[in-house]
Amino acid sequence: MRRRSFLMSSAAIAAAPSVMNAATGPRVGLIGSGGRGRLLASEFKEIGANVSAVCDVYEPNLAAGLKAASEGARPHTDYRRLLDDSSIEAVVVATPDHWHARMVIDAVNAGKDVYVEKPLCHTIAEGFDVIAAVRSTKRVVQVGTQRRSSQLFQDGRQLMGKIGDVRLVTSYWLNNQAGLTNKTLEGKLDWNQWQGTAPKHDVDATRFFNWYYFWDYSGGLLIGQAAHIVDLIQWFMDSREPVAVTCTGGQVNLKGAEIPETATIAMEFPNNYLATFTIGYKAMRYKSTNDQLAQFHGSAARLDVGREGYVLYPESQDLDMKPSVNIRQPGSFNRAVRDHIRNFLDCIKTRQEPNATVEMGHATNIVLVMALESLRSGRRVRWNGSRRRTET
Repeated sequence: MRRRSFLMSSAAIAAAPSVMNAATGPRVGLIGSGGRGRLLASEFKEIGANVSAVCDVYEPNLAAGLKAASEGARPHTDYRRLLDDSSIEAVVVATPDHWHARMVIDAVNAGKDVYVEKPLCHTIAEGFDVIAAVRSTKRVVQVGTQRRSSQLFQDGRQLMGKIGDVRLVTSYWLNNQAGLTNKTLEGKLDWNQWQGTAPKHDVDATRFFNWYYFWDYSGGLLIGQAAHIVDLIQWFMDSREPVAVTCTGGQVNLKGAEIPETATIAMEFPNNYLATFTIGYKAMRYKSTNDQLAQFHGSAARLDVGREGYVLYPESQDLDMKPSVNIRQPGSFNRAVRDHIRNFLDCIKTRQEPNATVEMGHATNIVLVMALESLRSGRRVRWNGSRRRTET
């Protein structure tokens, strides 16, 4: 995804009360230095962290990650060796989804705080293991659902009290994905380590570069984008695990992918509301500020929340509905990542809970895993909270 450059001046950094100086900021290790990992490394550095170690199993990614890290960062090809470094205070986990849980658990057991990309993990059981490890070690773990740290979304959430009873939330993320990349391997790759506990396959560049689109490692665009929107819905609605989830998908229109890029998730929640999320990545191409929307249909008003703004529509019988609140901040979304990292770094110092805890992350993760189970089985999947498992 494109990212608008937003560089804070050294004077602004010095003036910001929650920004750390690189000389005194925490020493952070990056695990997984693909595109997302390198972006996070640059943001951590900008806020004041010392990204002093980088780990990746693919040689070109490791080299690129070292360039994005702080000067003198140490390279690793095994994340466990990075965790052995007692000078590292926190780690960033930006690997494929199927590695998230194991790395978070190992990191907190090694005494590190963790910033982990969404989704929290790849299975439901893993999520409960992560929660147990985090709570027993008393480490700070921030899940990368950055809307929770954005002032824009925090302000938008305050309007929920004005819209009345909400029994329906509808949402979508629309854009156009041309296809999978056909890149070839151009350096040493520790394929066995990269696969981890996933089902074993021969070395496959398509799987490696497009892991997002294979069941073994992730859940495709469906899960990657739903992780953000479902988390937003649960946050705004003060809800946690669902009652049931049903997911339907179209044909796979991305050659080589296993997971459809066009699908709808229907969610039933115990606090008496239904929610839907539709992914459609064979639609027209949108400017990013317009590619997603969540609509909270209240009995007194409707609240529309997009990527970079929100609009409140009071109940009206007029031909043209007129909003009472209309906030648009094009280009603001990049700040959400920075705000989320800043919250994490602040919590490292204060030992307070971050804005996106592992419990919050797993509440969303349960919905996502249920959606994949429903999509693959063709059945409505119910959640049994007392047994902490799904049922059909």
